[in-house]
Order: sequence, then structure tokens, then C-alpha cells
Amino acid sequence: MPRAHHFTRKIIRQAKERADGKCENRMCGAVLKTGEGEADHILPVEMGGESTLINCQILCRVCHKAKTKKDIGRIRKSDRQRDKHSGAFQQGRKRSSFKSQGFTPAPPQNTASKPIEKWRGF
Repeated sequence: MPRAHHFTRKIIRQAKERADGKCENRMCGAVLKTGEGEADHILPVEMGGESTLINCQILCRVCHKAKTKKDIGRIRKSDRQRDKHSGAFQQGRKRSSFKSQGFTPAPPQNTASKPIEKWRGF
């Protein structure tokens, strides 16, 4: 049984038929050789996307790599926003550090050992 974030073979086959041998990225449209297309989630699973035919697209390797990189950035931003909202992470605030007791101060010095004379120029 496939994992929840993987497409079934049936869905991949249907998506490849729909793609008609071309990259489904509108800006690319590269002609794909047999076995070259990669199935990609339009909306990533981490952001609520499902492994359905509607959420599946066939991309060339270059487009898939670029989209995955962009998706990772969007997922991390979403994680930061969620953490900030829940209070787990507060941006802009310095981390509080532990303060040590420090050293005990030295006793005050009563007198100097020898008085300091002012230098008189010639």
C-alpha cells in the first residue's frame, strides 16, 4: 500500500495521459521522453494537499526541482507563522540568558602605597 503522500500508479498513469508527453508547467512545456516525467503535488502534502489526480501534475526534472525548492521555502514560512502564532517562537525578541552571580567585589583600598607626585616640566 502506498504511503499517504505518494500517488498511486493509476493516478500517475492518468496524469501522464492528460499531460500528453509534455511538461505541465505553463512556462516550460518541454517534450518529455518515455519515463522522464515526474509526478508532483501542485499543493504540497505538508500544506494540506492530497494525493489525487486533481492535485497531480507531470513535470520535467528541471521544473520539478525548481518547484520543490520553492515549495520548501513556502512550507518553512508557514511553519514559522504557525509557531509565531502559537507563541512557540517570538521573532525580534532577544533570547534571555542566564546571569551568573559574578565575582565578589574587592575591598576598597584605603591608601596608596606612595603618594603620586605631579610631574613638573623644566
